[in-house]
Amino acid sequence: LIGRLMLDLPEEMGLIAIAVRQTQGKGRGGNVWLSPVGCALSTLHITIPLHSNLGQRIPFIQHLVSLAVVESVRSIPGYEDIELRVKWPNDIYYSDLMKLGGVLVNSTLIETTFHILIGFGFNVNNSNPTICINDLITKFNKEEGKKLKPLTADCLIARTVTVLERLIDIFQEKGPNGILPRYYKYWVHSGKQVRLRGEDGPTAWIVGIDDYGYLQVHEEGKGIESVHPDGNSFDMLRNLIVPK
Repeated sequence: LIGRLMLDLPEEMGLIAIAVRQTQGKGRGGNVWLSPVGCALSTLHITIPLHSNLGQRIPFIQHLVSLAVVESVRSIPGYEDIELRVKWPNDIYYSDLMKLGGVLVNSTLIETTFHILIGFGFNVNNSNPTICINDLITKFNKEEGKKLKPLTADCLIARTVTVLERLIDIFQEKGPNGILPRYYKYWVHSGKQVRLRGEDGPTAWIVGIDDYGYLQVHEEGKGIESVHPDGNSFDMLRNLIVPK
């Protein structure tokens, strides 16, 4: 529905669809996305000029959205130490232990404008199927003797969209370097080892993200190269990255 509406709206009008529950949620590679009550679930439409910093680096959008979700919580006074993090390329994690959200981006180029549909979902008040943000807040309160209030899905969707607008503006003005320090602050990969081209492949160390949003790794004796996952094969626990 939102894909059909997006081309008929005036350029200055925003469009977002929000669901309390999804029965046919989609993940990467055609995977089913479980969407029980308690999740923050939405699809957002934005437009990006082709001849702009972000228009030339469209893969960065999923990173900006993941960062916006994390900052929607960790930018609230008192909530800065809630262990919500980003996992490249498009996941939201509790520390480096457990996934609690994800991002799916579809883009269509019409003349010189990208029409972007951003689907994002993250667990706010549902402890299953993994863990949720309010579980992390309860855990933090117990460990630190605090009394932080639980958060709501509608509040965090609104905050995510607001933060995303700011991140896009910064990216358009300053490019990747305007965003990456904030992204690295919250990502789970610093100093991690991975294997290239298969489970028995050579070991490499994650360095960062290149100018186009792909992962940079350093293989001993071969320098730094950019890689990306082969479908769903990027799994931090298996330490497997497949370059193309």
